[in-house]
Amino acid sequence: MFLEPNASHFNAKSGWIEVICGSMFSGKTEELIRRLNRAIIAQQHVEIFKPIIDKRYSKKKVVSHNENEVSSTPVAFANDILLRATDCDVVGIDEAQFFDHDIVEVVNRLAFEGKRVIIAGLDMDFRGRPFKPMDELMSIAEYITKVHAICMECGKLASYSYRRTKSNKTVVLGEKDIYEALCRNCFYEKLDH
Repeated sequence: MFLEPNASHFNAKSGWIEVICGSMFSGKTEELIRRLNRAIIAQQHVEIFKPIIDKRYSKKKVVSHNENEVSSTPVAFANDILLRATDCDVVGIDEAQFFDHDIVEVVNRLAFEGKRVIIAGLDMDFRGRPFKPMDELMSIAEYITKVHAICMECGKLASYSYRRTKSNKTVVLGEKDIYEALCRNCFYEKLDH
């Protein structure tokens, strides 16, 4: 369900949505942490959330592949964020593609409440298709930053996350043991084989 704005949603303080997207190993979380740290330096009240299923590096921290980290609150459902982000200026959300579809309404509501919402997530799944709900989050965002990895085959800019396993599940948590960043040509060449 999409939140239809009405007069009761608007706040004198303007909020907005920023989306950081890209493939695996492109620096999405690194950029999220950088922006959140700048907000903290500016003495803004920041709350950070991650999906409870993402325990790859830490149960309670958002951690980049470069091992930069920031404390976060793991949540099971997108609506849990609304309950915990009432008294903050900035909301950070990592791995947004792992949340249920309610994340779209949640971030919209937070922005209407005057909050700056910064989201990081994969824009495409392992098949090279738009990753839901990231496609909708990008469409309602005021700012979108697409970051790129380096192709692990040829060294060009990479925008695709190639999965080395045979699983057809959309969500399979893993790192370099399961995924590699590839450019368009290398991705579709491997996908066809």
